[in-house]
Amino acid sequence: MTTTGETAAAEPARSARGRTPWLLAPGLIWMVLFLLVPILMMVYVSFWTQTTFKIEPILTTKSWVTFFSSETYLDALWTTIRIWLTVLAATILVGYPTALFVGLFVRNKTLQTSLLVLCVIPFWTSFLIRVLAWRPMLGKEGAINLILLKGGIISQPIEALLFSDLSVVIGMTQIYCVFMVGPVAFMLGRIDPNVIEAARDLGAGFWRIFRTIILPLSMPGVVVGSIFVSVMVLGEFATSAALSGRKVNLLGNIIVTQVGSLKWAFAAVVGVVLTIVMGAVVAGLLRIVDLRKEL
Repeated sequence: MTTTGETAAAEPARSARGRTPWLLAPGLIWMVLFLLVPILMMVYVSFWTQTTFKIEPILTTKSWVTFFSSETYLDALWTTIRIWLTVLAATILVGYPTALFVGLFVRNKTLQTSLLVLCVIPFWTSFLIRVLAWRPMLGKEGAINLILLKGGIISQPIEALLFSDLSVVIGMTQIYCVFMVGPVAFMLGRIDPNVIEAARDLGAGFWRIFRTIILPLSMPGVVVGSIFVSVMVLGEFATSAALSGRKVNLLGNIIVTQVGSLKWAFAAVVGVVLTIVMGAVVAGLLRIVDLRKEL
């Protein structure tokens, strides 16, 4: 009887193991076709010989040497990293308190959901419209300068608000902040209120509770949000083109320019460099928290 029962129990397990490869197959095929193969092709094309009017599959490192010997392209790499770090810090500074309020202090689930929906309402409009909407806001005669002048806070319009690094940072922070708020609010909503109540009963103040309980338990959300924001900001080109007047040159802008000029080999070089930077950033963020244990 025991042997028969064990055999019957083992059958579903063997059946589930047999179905596992089939369940993984669509994802694996998708990743191979649309991630692995394009990356390998990009690396291969980056070593092709590019002339003015054509590209040939004759391997050379000329495009790579051009990228790493040019001050313009190295400046673009540094600008991309600088803008990414600034936007990432800004989204954490703006997004974390918002998520803290929504995820921890709002206990009514309906109100909590409504507030999160409010955060994504701007996404109901086109990406370009959201970017271009900042122009009348940040311009010399824009809404922000008018409010500051009317309030007597400034005597002259601030010209640096538009067509500068600042305008790009403001635009990207507003566009991508919601990707930080969502994951952090989700993790904060999972914190057991009894744990915080117990700490409060033992005499812990808010800052001590925040430092020892809330912040560590919300770190997986911060890391996931940082990955979302980092990947999107590092690959950006439209916001910088629209709000900086092409004064802020990111790697994404160089790729667009090179593709427009049909210089596929050099565009592939920049794409590989950008992919390596993204991979290093994501790997570094994943080392902060073990998401497999925390989520």
